[in-house]
Amino acid sequence: MLTWGDPGLVTRQRPALVLAHGWMDVAASFHFLVDALQHERHVIALDWRGFGLSGTLPGSDTYWFPDYLGDLDALLDTVLPDQPVDLLGHSMGANVAMLYAGVRPERIRRLVNLEGFGLPDGPATLAPKRYAAWLDELRQPQRLRDYAGVDEVAERLRRNNPRLTAERAAWLAPHWSRRDEATGRWVIQGDPAHKRANPVLYRAEEALACWARITAPVLWVEGRQTDVAKYWGDRYPRNEFETRLKVVPKVERVILEDAGHMLHHDQPEQLAAHIERFLEAG
Repeated sequence: MLTWGDPGLVTRQRPALVLAHGWMDVAASFHFLVDALQHERHVIALDWRGFGLSGTLPGSDTYWFPDYLGDLDALLDTVLPDQPVDLLGHSMGANVAMLYAGVRPERIRRLVNLEGFGLPDGPATLAPKRYAAWLDELRQPQRLRDYAGVDEVAERLRRNNPRLTAERAAWLAPHWSRRDEATGRWVIQGDPAHKRANPVLYRAEEALACWARITAPVLWVEGRQTDVAKYWGDRYPRNEFETRLKVVPKVERVILEDAGHMLHHDQPEQLAAHIERFLEAG
């Protein structure tokens, strides 16, 4: 967990801002966004279990999505008991945030969703194949690629996202990875078990039942260059997402120019301006 700003800044009108990163990312990923905020406030960025500073859970062979909800709930109860918060999530973190805001609507004052589209619906007929894939993968140790040096990690980050500047990649690399003392090589700060197929199917109907209970105003932000077909093809067409989002009672939408999925890296200043306007409104 990373923090910025004095906890004494927290008021009911300006609660703590909690940031939840995406899959195979880390809390430090929000550094550029927090730096771009014009008004100082108390900010908390969590590392989901099995990522970043949270490290690998001993004996973990699979990560279960409901555990992320439990981790977020425990964090808020421990660090910010009985206080509403402003919650921001990116990608996987935004999917967790949307569920949480429907399960615990009283805890969330305002919600910012950075490209948390949800996932393709998993019909029951897929269950046998998914369980079989999971069982097969349990037989094999999972590995993540390692790197000779932190410069190679920075190069990898820029291959993943060509809009990421060399300066930002160099800053992110030693936070996104760590040096293995035994080998001297650099390894990603993510548990390789995340690569395994999850045996639990994503049920859109269940997710939407949670989304419909969100009472907080929601700011939806996406990058102009994001192409959802790149991730899901025709399994989750854009019009299906648009239909899902309609169940959320109060949504404001923003599109960031010259930005893709990692929009908090691509345009942190633009993003920060929209977020502050939204959080400070009314």
